[in-house]
Amino acid sequence: MPMRQDCKFFESRTYRNGETVRKCDLDLAPEAPWRCPADCAAFQRRLADVNWSHGTLVTPRTPAEPPGLDERGAEIAALLDAAEDIVNAAAPQVLADVEKDRAKGSRMARIKGLFRRDKG
Repeated sequence: MPMRQDCKFFESRTYRNGETVRKCDLDLAPEAPWRCPADCAAFQRRLADVNWSHGTLVTPRTPAEPPGLDERGAEIAALLDAAEDIVNAAAPQVLADVEKDRAKGSRMARIKGLFRRDKG
């Protein structure tokens, strides 16, 4: 079964470069972005947008399934989980680095302000 875009837990985000992320907010679709489990007990029909007309913000087409998804679905899901674990492990350090850079920039701006000469 393809990703169920009518499920309240389906999420899609398209970035400026055209890359689209498709996922289950409950992390119950190990073969995302291609498939949801056929018997997903968490499926709940999305009600907020029933009968709405969608414009250009409609989710782009689902990418083609990789070859061998049926035969190697568990391996592919494990690989995607491992990649997610790597990103999740790196995230705290990345956030700390960003905060450090912001704080450093803020201190430098205050110091420069002390030595600014008004021209007038």
